[in-house]
Amino acid sequence: MGFSCDDAIEIQLGKCPGEPTVVTVNCPDKAGLGCDICRIVLEFGFCITKADFSTDGRWCYIVLWVVPSPSSLIVDWESLKTRLLSACPSCLFSFYLNQQSTGPSSSPLYLLKFWYLDQKGLLHDVTKVLCELELAIQRVKVMPTPDGRVLDLFFITDCMELLHTKKRRDEICGHLMAALGDYCITCEIQLAGPEYESLQGFSPLPPAIAEELFSYELSDEACMQTLSPDMKALKKAHITVDNSMSPAHTLLQIQCVDQKGLFYDILRTSKDCNIQIAYGRFSSKVKGFRNMDLFIQQTNGKKIVDPESQIALCSRLKEEMLHPLRVIIANRGPDTELLVANPVELSGKGRPRVFYDVTLALKVLGIFIFSAEIVRHSTSVRQWEVYRFLLNESDEFPLASCQARSRIVERVRRTLMGW
Repeated sequence: MGFSCDDAIEIQLGKCPGEPTVVTVNCPDKAGLGCDICRIVLEFGFCITKADFSTDGRWCYIVLWVVPSPSSLIVDWESLKTRLLSACPSCLFSFYLNQQSTGPSSSPLYLLKFWYLDQKGLLHDVTKVLCELELAIQRVKVMPTPDGRVLDLFFITDCMELLHTKKRRDEICGHLMAALGDYCITCEIQLAGPEYESLQGFSPLPPAIAEELFSYELSDEACMQTLSPDMKALKKAHITVDNSMSPAHTLLQIQCVDQKGLFYDILRTSKDCNIQIAYGRFSSKVKGFRNMDLFIQQTNGKKIVDPESQIALCSRLKEEMLHPLRVIIANRGPDTELLVANPVELSGKGRPRVFYDVTLALKVLGIFIFSAEIVRHSTSVRQWEVYRFLLNESDEFPLASCQARSRIVERVRRTLMGW
């Protein structure tokens, strides 16, 4: 038994400006499919306003209502459909095949080496072009030189799987040179070789910074400091566990503040915790808050009845809802460093568009980025993707000022969270 690719993904555009686009996924199920679908939607710059999905473990039906985020890129709908199809089990897929073993092969890593004349906001302009061209940024090393030039080393993978062709590489370089105009010097793309491994591996953080970034306890003040006054009424994420509503499933009822990527964070956490969601509803926000109903099971097909297991799952979900990203400013010798961290999925993927959003926030503030890099950092609990930015001092933002630092952290966090 099989199915047609044409039936797997349907995209229905809104009839009027401002109306959400409806994305329907109707295909065989696989572990973590909902998370993978939401990740792609997030990569294309959409916010999910409402969702319904259900699965019997063999077949999955997902409906997402999506709208572009304020900083959204131009959407290629055919490309979005192709990417969504790539996340589904292959066409003509039998119900009875082993779905757990059908993971996509990893894309080859390429190095984009890019020289340009330093100018405020250009790093974001480069990042925007890469996102528009469906290139996934895996690692970055940005290095300025004393003569006013900047060398960008972007380790990238191609979501279109075409970087092995000269046409695709020329297209990318052409778009970058057109976007930067006279500021662009040279651009080249090649397979990333072993000589660059030192730039893309794990990087230990100073213990004091790691402690501040990863180990602080969740607090109402920390997670609510960038919310508007009318949204501060809800101090915490609320999760209710109910085993009386279904004979076979545990019901999770979730209420929390709305934020960018919320549905993705919930599904990512469920995927990493080996929780199967049989049915879920993600309702439209009311006064800035979201309500979710999730009927879940363990991988053995049983409810979650153990109190300790319930507490552990709820704590993990609350952490992801209250602190999906960490943002701090610290001293790095005589310099000022902005650090942004997000947890990495067990599949090894970091959160989409973080580098795009952070560079956008700094560009809006008019802050020069002296250097930047993306590294991986492991704690005893999980792996993190850490974005490190050395910032340049300016008259508007004297970086020694606590007020200026707070303003930078607030702007970056609000951009990341979609507030």
